Amino acid sequence: MSWLGASLSLHDKLLALPDETRIFPAHGAGSSCGKQLSSETSSTLGEQRRTNYALQPMDEDTFVSVVLEDQPARPHYFEFDAQRNRELHPLLDNSPPRLLGTGEVLALAERGAVLLDSREIADFAAGHLRGAVNIGLQGRFAEWAGDVLSPERDIVLVGDPGSAIETKVRLARVGLDRVVGQLDGPTAVLAKRPELHETSSRLTLEQLAELQSRGPDIQLIDVRNPSETARGTIAGAREIPLATLAGSLPTLDRTAPVVLYCAGGSRSHVASSVLREAGFTDVSDLLGGYAAWEAAGLPVAASPA
Repeated sequence: MSWLGASLSLHDKLLALPDETRIFPAHGAGSSCGKQLSSETSSTLGEQRRTNYALQPMDEDTFVSVVLEDQPARPHYFEFDAQRNRELHPLLDNSPPRLLGTGEVLALAERGAVLLDSREIADFAAGHLRGAVNIGLQGRFAEWAGDVLSPERDIVLVGDPGSAIETKVRLARVGLDRVVGQLDGPTAVLAKRPELHETSSRLTLEQLAELQSRGPDIQLIDVRNPSETARGTIAGAREIPLATLAGSLPTLDRTAPVVLYCAGGSRSHVASSVLREAGFTDVSDLLGGYAAWEAAGLPVAASPA
């Protein structure tokens, strides 16, 4: 639909309905499908007419401008999901993913499957299966999974077996329905196979500042959205939003250290695991993110216009 069509649908069709018309939104706060989304599960047209910025009287150019302003980077899975929604496909099987032995998991990874660990950051950072991608269930799991995982790859779960069903179902909600199994007894596997065990590298503010003082060889990546970086970045950082990171890997130098940061440390940890899974060997993320850096009075820079 064109912007003119969207504007006409809102102003000439929906706003022609009475104020008491009930509205039940399909998306809410935290979704990448819009901005200023409410956490309320229902509203009325009259309330929206009074409070919604997009429903105020305006011409098409103004409508386009205000709707696009401060929008996050467009997640790459939107196009895939739009196509899938036009197709007939089976209902989701919400039974537990089948248990897989270590050899089978490693063979699947060798053939291109992604190993996904949905534990929280602290647990994953302390020890995980080498090459696993970490997206914690307690964060914006489905959105970030859609940002960094390819719908064309099989997925093997290698985290907490107790969350396997929830992980599988929440992945399917963004079209990632190729979960082919889960690692049987991941804790025991790591204990018996220490060569498969690795930890995450997470830098303190002081450690990053020290690295920066040594020279320009580190690649410092800001994975926040443009609306966030517009208020400032760490000096020397390159801006690559999480939603576009997977497609930007060929532009990064695999021989130079990479340090990633976000607002508080969640997205950057997802990003660091994505780079390590892609074969980058010297990857860290910043504890506390930009918020901690700025609060400490360390050097910041204006984002390029």
